[in-house]
Amino acid sequence: MQLLLSDAQLPGHDHPLLGVATSRQLEQRLQASLPDHALIERAGLALAKLALALAPQGRMIWLLCGPGNNGGDALIAARHLQEAGRRVQVRHIGASASAPPDARHALARALAAGVPIQPGPAEIPADCELVVDGLLGLGTDRPAAGALAEAIQHINARPAGVRALAVDLPSGLHAGTGACLGDAVRADHTLCLLSLKPGLFTAEGRSRCGTIWFDALGALPDAAGPPEALLSGLAALSTWQQRHARSPSSHKGRQGDVLVLGGASGMSGAVGLAGAAALAAGAGRVYLSPLDAQGTGLPRPELMLWRAERWDDVSAWQDLTLVCGCGGGSAVTQRLPALLRAARRLVLDADALNAVAAAPALRELLALRRARGQATLLTPHPLEAARLLDCDAAAIQHARLDAARRLALRFGATVVLKGSGSVIASPAPLPPRINASGGAALATAGTGDVLAGWLGGLWAQQAAQCHDSAAGSAEQALLELACAGVAWHGLAAQGWRGPLRAADLIERMARLHR
Repeated sequence: MQLLLSDAQLPGHDHPLLGVATSRQLEQRLQASLPDHALIERAGLALAKLALALAPQGRMIWLLCGPGNNGGDALIAARHLQEAGRRVQVRHIGASASAPPDARHALARALAAGVPIQPGPAEIPADCELVVDGLLGLGTDRPAAGALAEAIQHINARPAGVRALAVDLPSGLHAGTGACLGDAVRADHTLCLLSLKPGLFTAEGRSRCGTIWFDALGALPDAAGPPEALLSGLAALSTWQQRHARSPSSHKGRQGDVLVLGGASGMSGAVGLAGAAALAAGAGRVYLSPLDAQGTGLPRPELMLWRAERWDDVSAWQDLTLVCGCGGGSAVTQRLPALLRAARRLVLDADALNAVAAAPALRELLALRRARGQATLLTPHPLEAARLLDCDAAAIQHARLDAARRLALRFGATVVLKGSGSVIASPAPLPPRINASGGAALATAGTGDVLAGWLGGLWAQQAAQCHDSAAGSAEQALLELACAGVAWHGLAAQGWRGPLRAADLIERMARLHR
């Protein structure tokens, strides 16, 4: 068993995330290689060991068990906990003769061992130390109802100081998407069993799972089918830093140039934040092209001003790394046709995305870029993604992996769908990534501008140092760069309590250079 993800720890390498169907196949293959009921016995023992570690005070452990194998895991854990001398109480909801064989086995063994089991939900006992959520598992695809819904409500209304441990995933959370199917348990800890599921790490998963633990129960990684996605952690950042470490002979001309277009009237701060982030990321030279000529001055003396008349000379800017849209307002629309046609590397953020979404001609220009060998990186938040896909933000949040893939394929671009568990997808046949870093501290004005600028700064360096022209290699390199930038952005906010101001975020990111 390993601690996979907590506020203080991020995964050190990528982990495959399996969808519901692939997880089921893995479970069936492993069960076929073991004696009857051996797999559920392993799961229950693993759960009992973690429960003992999380409840050291010796007070009661209260287990809520549903009718399926998720409840069976909790029943086996209750038996082991009682054998270890702990006081347990089980509430079994929905038990029936049609339960899976493993679940019936777990119930029979718990009853034979004298585990106190009562039907239905109830109030959490006053002397309870830990609640175990074994109500619903991997196959949940609709809201809980009746006694199961009531039990979820009891868990979420637990007294302060009583922690909740979810088995495999919090009840009511969709394993594949991270969407809440009605009400869902808010767990302090989740023990994910056999395989890691995408829904634990994006959408509502991050806020519902708490600290995530993982036990493969003896399953071999190569026994599973292709992953739905990869969980991307510190490896993305460290790999990028190792590959692009500066030699003693480096100079600014070898670090690439960035041009940031944005900052319409009243929004000059956005373009300044993006430019400052590109500079801090390590770009050799960074130019700002504010759309409001009367805006405030350059936010840092190292930044340079790109005057409006220079846009007339396409050869002056088409080979730079362009970041477009930060605080661009409606004024950015005028510049977009030329950028979409000519820029070799283009980061589109914020109002540039809104302008593309509103204009079919701009959508077509964006979709043509990949065929011309031009690379694009889109950084939408859910509402911007919804505009691009002609749906609403709720639909995006209910299927974040699918939304990121659709955007990447529709527009031939690498996509960073921002939010809790940001999703990074490529138009190439590569599995999408879910970023493991970050948190609520990033929910402040300007942090998206910082990310767009930082990605532009990394991309400029990569382009200056890498001459691999193969399309597949270039798209994989861009996907990896995006993963590194998003991980970097989130890691700088890790452990921060309260809102983190965007300008301070840049300085925290800069301190992570090595």
